[in-house]
Amino acid sequence: MSDPICIQFVCLGNICRSPLAKAVFRDKVEQAGLEEYFEIASSGTGSWHVGDTADDRMRQTAQRNDLSLEEHRASQFEAEDLERFDHIFVMDKSNLNDVLHLDEDDEYGGKVRLFREFDPEPDDYQVPDPYHGGRKGFERVYEIVERTADMLLHRLVDEYDLIEHVDGDETPEDVEET
Repeated sequence: MSDPICIQFVCLGNICRSPLAKAVFRDKVEQAGLEEYFEIASSGTGSWHVGDTADDRMRQTAQRNDLSLEEHRASQFEAEDLERFDHIFVMDKSNLNDVLHLDEDDEYGGKVRLFREFDPEPDDYQVPDPYHGGRKGFERVYEIVERTADMLLHRLVDEYDLIEHVDGDETPEDVEET
């Protein structure tokens, strides 16, 4: 495999949900020893936070879970991203509509999916936006992202036949079952 698998996580402003998904997924990829196989990014459908750091409350949530969002700077999803990325995982149905709206020729819709399609407890298939809430909302988003990123990585390991490349003490059976 010569080119990395390009993954983009997308939410509204790129300061809460998608930067967390990027950090959690990257951590899982690194723990599996697969970082050379992935390029991982995040963005938002809106432009008002471009260049901003992640929301303080999400940075604190990440830090409590041994992750860092300190290097994150918000960016906006662009139509060119539809071609560039192999998989685009959006946090809610509004993000899905916004991203698909940029696909003027309907060429890339198969790349764009709701992130929680991989959640073993998908509820309404949307990651709730914690921005206007308190700490509990950010913690809930972390829990959702943690378990969904696990399942997503397992799916991609299987899809791209990366099982032989997984590092650590896990056997292929462990990766499949987790």
